[in-house]
Amino acid sequence: MESLFLQFLSNTGFALVDYRQIIMLCVGTLFIYLGIAKHYEPLLLVPIGFGILMGNIPVIHGMGLSIYEEGSVLSYLYMGVTKGIYPPLIFMGIGAMTDFSTMLARPSLMLLGAAAQAGIFITFLGALMLGFTPGEAASIGIIGGADGPTAIFLTSKLAPKLIGPIAIAAYSYMALVPVIQPPIMKLLTSRKERLIKMREPRKVSKRERIIFPIVGLILSCLLAPAALPLLGMLFLGNLLKEATVTERLAETARNSVINTVTILLGITVGASTQGDIFLTQESIGIFVLGALSFAVATACGLLFAKGMNLFLKEKINPLIGAAGVSAVPDSARVVHTVAQQEDPTNYLLMHAMAPNISGVIGSAIGAGVLWSFLS
Repeated sequence: MESLFLQFLSNTGFALVDYRQIIMLCVGTLFIYLGIAKHYEPLLLVPIGFGILMGNIPVIHGMGLSIYEEGSVLSYLYMGVTKGIYPPLIFMGIGAMTDFSTMLARPSLMLLGAAAQAGIFITFLGALMLGFTPGEAASIGIIGGADGPTAIFLTSKLAPKLIGPIAIAAYSYMALVPVIQPPIMKLLTSRKERLIKMREPRKVSKRERIIFPIVGLILSCLLAPAALPLLGMLFLGNLLKEATVTERLAETARNSVINTVTILLGITVGASTQGDIFLTQESIGIFVLGALSFAVATACGLLFAKGMNLFLKEKINPLIGAAGVSAVPDSARVVHTVAQQEDPTNYLLMHAMAPNISGVIGSAIGAGVLWSFLS
């Protein structure tokens, strides 16, 4: 009886756990706390945090429980990440939720979304100089786009072994947009610039809204064919929304589909961060470079907006340049909040959505360009 009891104890997680798993269990708990208590991207951080807990419960190898064991339930679910299935489905949901009118009303603001993508390529070069392979460097650089699905999609193609740390870094910085961006915004703009008010955008017709996803797909994917899985689904979702005759499909895309995929993606990405695999010097480097990439992307958008004002008769508030990263709609909300701290009557949310939405497209195009270049 005693030997059976000792054998039972030796097979429990208490006997198998090591310090790295304990660290990751604390990290998972922190993610859940930030999502629930601080409201930092709860739809992402709560499932990711819970996935981290699931992935770091020690199990006996050979029982088909670990996400890295062939044939386990988690490994099958994880195929949606490693095969690049989940990100396009999320993009379809985003398209079905997004109103492109603000971007169409003032197309020049799309340049801000493009400018913010400079952070991707600057960090790509920096990662190459630090010794990362081209595929790894591209995957690290894409973190600067603050677009989790795009980061996962590109990493699954170029550096599959880094999906865990890159996905966690991308979603962490997306969640921390309200913390990271305001200091950079205030550093690079004057109070006078932050007080600039912008006139209401023109009303965009239904015809324009229907034509745009069709033309947008053709032009963007001719420019970067490798971005087709992401942008094709983004524009499909938007067309379903704007056509109105397919409202039932749009409703499914922006609710049932995106919610289901977000849960599966969060759980499996979190579960992939097993302590013995995740806690490495390489992962730390990815987090540092990812933060740099995000900061550079924010700064590039702000500086480009200031540069545009040198040539525009009707000035734009340079704060909206920070929304060029594709953390939709959080970075646009942060721009609006910072502007209102200076002047409560200054409403920038709708203006900031234009570079914010174009940032999503720009990030996907950037990923497509890098994938084409390195494949």
